[in-house]
Amino acid sequence: MVNALIGRKIGMTQVFTEIGEAVGVTVLEVGPNYVSQIKTLERDGYEAVQLGFDETKKLSKPERGHLKALSVPGLRHLHEVQATGEPVEIGQELGAGVFEKGEKVDVTVGAVNGTAGSKGKGFAGTVKRHGFAGGPKTHGQSDRHRAPGSIGASSTPGRVFKGMRMSGQMGNKRRTVLNLEVVDVLPDRNLVLVKGGVPGAKNGIVVIRKAVKARK
Repeated sequence: MVNALIGRKIGMTQVFTEIGEAVGVTVLEVGPNYVSQIKTLERDGYEAVQLGFDETKKLSKPERGHLKALSVPGLRHLHEVQATGEPVEIGQELGAGVFEKGEKVDVTVGAVNGTAGSKGKGFAGTVKRHGFAGGPKTHGQSDRHRAPGSIGASSTPGRVFKGMRMSGQMGNKRRTVLNLEVVDVLPDRNLVLVKGGVPGAKNGIVVIRKAVKARK
């Protein structure tokens, strides 16, 4: 059986526990997923299962040929995941039943090719992008409040080191949140409710997998 599924971030809401405690949750639509390809060690050099999500009819001829064994017209998003335990078959449909209430999962945004990552903030300065404190606010400093300061010496080393934290593109990156608790699973609607927030905008594509660093 696969240990991850492709899904969509629906948004945030809150649910109440048995003792009346309000818990903020993120709602993830994690199905249906279809097994579109099985990678084997003998043929491909590694083992994996390719899953497809989000039905569509707008496909190219090679894409239609790749998915001809499935019962759906086409799938918009394809992604490879690991599989352990029970074997799966091409065309098999998977849903939220893969996960159980109370277990820990990892949620990644930006992992599927062609999908957005965390929310993009555009070009940002060092104060917003890296949390710099800025320059002094007094003693005649009138235009250095949000400046980055020195980025290197002139004679030695005579250049700017790679990786220097400077202004630039902020956001729209691949991000993973570890060990989120599954508050509830609704298999009939293919919904998984995880405790806390998940990066990315509403309707963003995510990959939810069984936690790899969960404490036993």
